[in-house]
Amino acid sequence: MIDAIGFIVALMVSFILVPIVRKQAIAAGYYDAPGARKIHKYPIPRLGGVAIWLAFMLSLGVIVFLGWRPELHNALPGILAGGTIVFLLGLLDDLFNLSPYLKLSIQFIAALTAFFLGIQINNLDLPGAQLLVLNALSLPVTVIWLVGLMNAMNFIDGIDGLAAGVTTLSALTLTIVALFTNQPSSALLAALLAGSSLGFLVYNFHPARIFMGDSGALFCGFLLACIAVTGVLKTKVAVMLLPIFVLSVPILDITYSVFRRLLRGKNPFLPDADHIHHQFLKAGMGQIRTVTYLYSLCVVGGLISVWYVNYLPIYIASLAVMFLLAFLLIMLVRKIFPLPSPQNQDPADPSA
Repeated sequence: MIDAIGFIVALMVSFILVPIVRKQAIAAGYYDAPGARKIHKYPIPRLGGVAIWLAFMLSLGVIVFLGWRPELHNALPGILAGGTIVFLLGLLDDLFNLSPYLKLSIQFIAALTAFFLGIQINNLDLPGAQLLVLNALSLPVTVIWLVGLMNAMNFIDGIDGLAAGVTTLSALTLTIVALFTNQPSSALLAALLAGSSLGFLVYNFHPARIFMGDSGALFCGFLLACIAVTGVLKTKVAVMLLPIFVLSVPILDITYSVFRRLLRGKNPFLPDADHIHHQFLKAGMGQIRTVTYLYSLCVVGGLISVWYVNYLPIYIASLAVMFLLAFLLIMLVRKIFPLPSPQNQDPADPSA
């Protein structure tokens, strides 16, 4: 019940905040301009990550203030401190276009902060093998996981609705897995993230009214990585493959991107236009069909994960409710914030 309340509160706060942030971004001239690596054809306001971060923090504050919460675990300071660091890093990059190496350095600082405040992968339960105790390897494994996931989410934030939708679906899966493996604090945090990202998604679904920017993508990726550590890897029933299934889309994309760039002799940290979603678009699929296929992959990963912990009917029902809610809110947003007809049509997307 608390998780459902948290989800609804976060959804409402995010839904209200996004148009406010959008209006301020337009007034200040913070747009994401079209370019060689960009899919959109006209400038779109960014900084949507501000609304996602604020919605998550405010909703958590409301839940704590009203006392509608389970006992929050000791890792919460690491999640909030590290998440705020990466959010501010992304915001600065959205405003001033920071160096990739400076961004990576600060990401490591955020991951180290989270590690020393309790976000730690101490054991790996590998399929068909004994429990692997990491000991001294706990630090590098945790940091690589956190930095990798936040960049993976940033990598897939290249077409309308993809990063926000994947965040929402992954957070919903983590909510169910954590809730029914006795990790109530992680379930609550995942529900808050799901609500915050869904409230943003209804403005970001194609054709997007606003982009989340690095501030949103890095924050969402970092939180998903942390919740996977505290809510999945901490459970006795879960194995190492579970968070990989849950976060299959960003993990698949970053793995593909890094190896592709290395094989071509390119810097794996520099951006390009050859991500998995770009390949779908080059194959003639529009943005809506592309995100539909990648959402489906995310859902399959979630189904496998929840099937493993034996709560598949609840997950399917939750998915149905969430998709219906998203559809209704998207229709509402399109009536409230109509786009001019030349911008409302994607020539590459027959379903737009």
